[in-house]
Amino acid sequence: MKLTRPRSPGRRAPLPLAVPAVLAIAFLLLPLVGILARTPWSDLVGNLTDPAVLTALRLSLLVSFSALGLSLLLGVPLAWLLARVDFPGKTLVRSLVLLPMVLPPTVGGVALLLGFGRRGLLGPWLESWFGITLPFHTSGAIVAATFVAMPFLVISLEGTLAGMHPRYEETAASLGANPIRVFFTVTVPMVAPGLAAGAALTWARALGEFGATITFAGNLPGVTQTLPLQVYLLLQDSPEAATSVSLLLLAIAMAVLIALRGRWTGNNGRATSRRRGSAASPADEPATAVGLDEVDTEPLPAPTELWSLHAQVTGFNRLDLDAAPGTTVAVVGPNGSGKTTLLRALLGLTPRSRAVTRLGEDDVTGLPPHRRGVSWVPQDGALFPHLTALGNTAFGPRAQGHPRARAKADAQQWLDRLGVGHLAHRKPGQLSGGQAQRVALARALAARPRLLLLDEPLAALDQTTRAHVRHTLRHHLTGFGGVCLIVTHDPVEAVSLADQVLVLQDGSALQYAPPAEITRTPRSPWVARMLGRNAWPGTATADGLALDGAHPTRLTAAEPLPLGTQALAVVSPEAVSVHREQPTGSPRNQWPGRIAEITPVGSRLRLVITSDQAPDIVAEITPQSAADLGLTEGTPVWAGIKATETTLVPV
Repeated sequence: MKLTRPRSPGRRAPLPLAVPAVLAIAFLLLPLVGILARTPWSDLVGNLTDPAVLTALRLSLLVSFSALGLSLLLGVPLAWLLARVDFPGKTLVRSLVLLPMVLPPTVGGVALLLGFGRRGLLGPWLESWFGITLPFHTSGAIVAATFVAMPFLVISLEGTLAGMHPRYEETAASLGANPIRVFFTVTVPMVAPGLAAGAALTWARALGEFGATITFAGNLPGVTQTLPLQVYLLLQDSPEAATSVSLLLLAIAMAVLIALRGRWTGNNGRATSRRRGSAASPADEPATAVGLDEVDTEPLPAPTELWSLHAQVTGFNRLDLDAAPGTTVAVVGPNGSGKTTLLRALLGLTPRSRAVTRLGEDDVTGLPPHRRGVSWVPQDGALFPHLTALGNTAFGPRAQGHPRARAKADAQQWLDRLGVGHLAHRKPGQLSGGQAQRVALARALAARPRLLLLDEPLAALDQTTRAHVRHTLRHHLTGFGGVCLIVTHDPVEAVSLADQVLVLQDGSALQYAPPAEITRTPRSPWVARMLGRNAWPGTATADGLALDGAHPTRLTAAEPLPLGTQALAVVSPEAVSVHREQPTGSPRNQWPGRIAEITPVGSRLRLVITSDQAPDIVAEITPQSAADLGLTEGTPVWAGIKATETTLVPV
């Protein structure tokens, strides 16, 4: 039985829109059909092999490829400038780039004459200094073709560059690559498809240029008479031959569009999705395919150099940061508190904050990112998609001038240490999330940085993979001779990886202390809740705390603070007792409420209790206790907290 693929339901075009659309297609198609219908097929070969036509063809190829080369030389840097740099007059420059696309070609030719002609602004200087005369010369035809064709390259490449996230280039710079090396080894390979599309369109436009060429360079056989100009002459003497040459140009234009496969026409997104879907199998390996048993747990070589960190950060971030060699600092705080901005300031990548930074005895404040010795791992790893895992890991040593063989050997050692050595020849698209993060970490460590910056490196991983990569990271940070800053929202990461925790709020340091102290006395409601605790701000009273907000509740504490102190009441969820009736025992703090939410947390249940007399309360009880009390969402309950279980922390 023959299976047919079901056709996906689509929208039917309304008749008032369909009819004009069909007419538009017919309007565009009819001239092309006319060329095909009027082509003298029996004389086609003879017309195309005529000596005058062959001369014009050779000249057209010379002019178009020369214009393409000149467009690449000038247009690629211009596209990068428009996509990556903000400067005064940027809108005007982009308008100048677009101008030749909308300007009548003959007007463009006149403009070229007035600019580069013998009596133009620059023409006399070119002739007197260099002996170059552009009008009525092949070089003039090249200049005219470049003038009208280069905008296609610039606009196409600028769009591709704008779609490429700068983190790849910034990561390459953090690995020690100077801007020129970043451009040729990262930027250009990553935008190669867009560059190829723009180059093809530029060449096709240069091949078909007519108006600017005949106005500026003239129509001299063998000198400036390209195929379009040949068609113009043949129409007067031999229309059949003109039709044959027109068919050749039409075939070339169609071949270019077909070769682009939708890159210019807007279908590239769908094609990309299909390619990603077809390549999903290797990347969809189970996250646990590389387990802890495959990680090199041998002691790392003792660091030959030790680098402390001292940074004074101003701007959006306002703090002083000191850390001894080998210290791992977890940077935590709510969204918008300046965590990533702090990392970018230490790299010198943001104008929002400025960091006066000293690594060991060296002041690196005035150095560009590639000379600071600071490696950065963004949240997604930012592995270069055109390089293998080995090539990615060897990028830093190569950028620092190490020989290729030595760089690859060092890279392989780091991949082996992190348990992904057998994946050295895979591209990033063939790696699972956990594997990619290990490769990103290996790449950063292989660059031998003095300061390591990790921006939520485990956020995108599932729980099992996160535990594996966390174990690997903890092991390899133990032998790191510099300082590591790791941005995280995960309390497990902060406690298990860090020697110190830096709490940020609105760009400032709210608390900088060991994890145990942060856990015991958090000074931020956000941190307390991140750690799974109840946290309520208020003002100290004689026996406890008067809570802020809409609930005029007083909380009794066993160890009150001086009267009027702004403080935070911190209560562990396990310390909250839950009753169906008002308790008569020891809890000094009691509120009626209702169960708003019940969530399993490991072997316990987490309850969220809402009350008209107090802020939302989080409690944790066993499933058996919940069953005994008959708790469900909406059940009325009483929450009780002993005074001895309430910790008041000054803020």
